[in-house]
Amino acid sequence: MPTFKHSDAEIHYEVHGQGFPLLLYAPGGLRSQLAYWKASPADPAKPAPWMDPMKALSDRYTVVGMDQRNAGQSRAGLAADHGWHTYAEDHFALMDHLGFGKFAVMGGCIGGSFCFEAIERDPGRVVAAVLQNPIGLWENRDTWDDAMKGFSKTMQARDPSITQETIAAFGHNMFGGDFVFSVTRDFVRNCATPLLLQPGIDKPHPAKTSEEIASLAPNIEVQKDWRGPEFLDESIRRVRAFFDRSVPK
Repeated sequence: MPTFKHSDAEIHYEVHGQGFPLLLYAPGGLRSQLAYWKASPADPAKPAPWMDPMKALSDRYTVVGMDQRNAGQSRAGLAADHGWHTYAEDHFALMDHLGFGKFAVMGGCIGGSFCFEAIERDPGRVVAAVLQNPIGLWENRDTWDDAMKGFSKTMQARDPSITQETIAAFGHNMFGGDFVFSVTRDFVRNCATPLLLQPGIDKPHPAKTSEEIASLAPNIEVQKDWRGPEFLDESIRRVRAFFDRSVPK
């Protein structure tokens, strides 16, 4: 797996196929990594119930996947002012490194919020987005508190000099807000970028959050049934058709 060094980060990534570039944000919360397109983050011994876009889309797109900073094989520093913008800087720097100007994005779980952050940062470069199983705040504050507890243990085991105060500040920057955390409802209401939503249905990926996204976004289509294995082929078909319509020829 190639490595890209940017600022305080060492990012591991893969590139598959050829065609218009598509950047992937894998499921897994703060453990978002390439492996979770293939295996369930909750139980890596079980296959994921979603498509693996590195395989399903690489026949017609240049598909770029990555381990997020401090997840999988990627490593980076941690500071109190880090947050969604820090991840976005990694994402855009990687696409710059690979020589891609405009690109599409697809994100599962936390990846939906990464998609929105990328669009907000530079809507001229991000031409379309698939939001699969997006996270959000809806009667689940404990989910994000627990996520930060796990992240704290991982980071302090790796670097004991990282203080709890730094981790708490980072956690507030990431999950201290509401809705999808990375952007506001007003942003989504005014987001003209073409979106395909594959809704969430469980506690970390609330149905209510997906319903709000669907009701707010002016240029969105929704695929209600998308989980495999029953709907896997249809999910792949819909995602391919969406990107075929939405990216420059």
